[in-house]
Amino acid sequence: MGRSARFFLNVVYEDNHLLVVNKPAGMLVQGDATGDKTLLDHAKEYIKEKYHKPGAVFLGVVHRLDRPVSGLVVLARTSKALERMNKLFRDKKVQKIYWAITRQKPRPGSGKLVHWLVKDPAKNKVTAYDHEVASAKRAELKYRYLGTLNRHHLVEVRPLTGRPHQIRVQMAAIGCPLRGDVKYGYKQPNKDGSIHLHARGLYFVHPVKKEPLYLEAGLPETDFWEQYLSLIKPSPANNV
Repeated sequence: MGRSARFFLNVVYEDNHLLVVNKPAGMLVQGDATGDKTLLDHAKEYIKEKYHKPGAVFLGVVHRLDRPVSGLVVLARTSKALERMNKLFRDKKVQKIYWAITRQKPRPGSGKLVHWLVKDPAKNKVTAYDHEVASAKRAELKYRYLGTLNRHHLVEVRPLTGRPHQIRVQMAAIGCPLRGDVKYGYKQPNKDGSIHLHARGLYFVHPVKKEPLYLEAGLPETDFWEQYLSLIKPSPANNV
């Protein structure tokens, strides 16, 4: 979807090494065949204007979120920070917290899911198997039920691996497709094309300063999302 140059970049954390932003649902992180303006484009404009930088701005994409997903995205402002953040993700030293909304309540209310995922690039769709198959990649996550409002259920998800569409397909595999995610079995799309999956929190040790960081992204400003704030309190860093 196209966005104007006046888009407001929601910055969650910023220093000389990192820029962490709260991505809106519907926006690409990086470019694709659509040619739509991306989060990276907006972030480069933000840095260029704020610091009056001449020429091209360096920003490295550390990780991505699917287009219909909202929440935290980490960008690196230097090549050193990019290399070190990539290593933190590879070494599984970044803890990720997502909030998801489902129509079916997961049973049991908490647990660990293990599947083997196979992606079909032509369809941009992933299939989950409960046993190892050829060309599949192992995917693991932990989840816990947080509460119910308006016949929908809020679930906290902590992926232990970083596979394409992992949370979407693994939750669908236990009968709990995410609200609006028709690709993985939800009955109807959301009007704005989003799905109810939000990258809520990140915890890691700063790659340069070596200080622990817990970052949290505010929920999308929609009535449906914001009502769920009443269900739980913010996650303190020492409980990550």
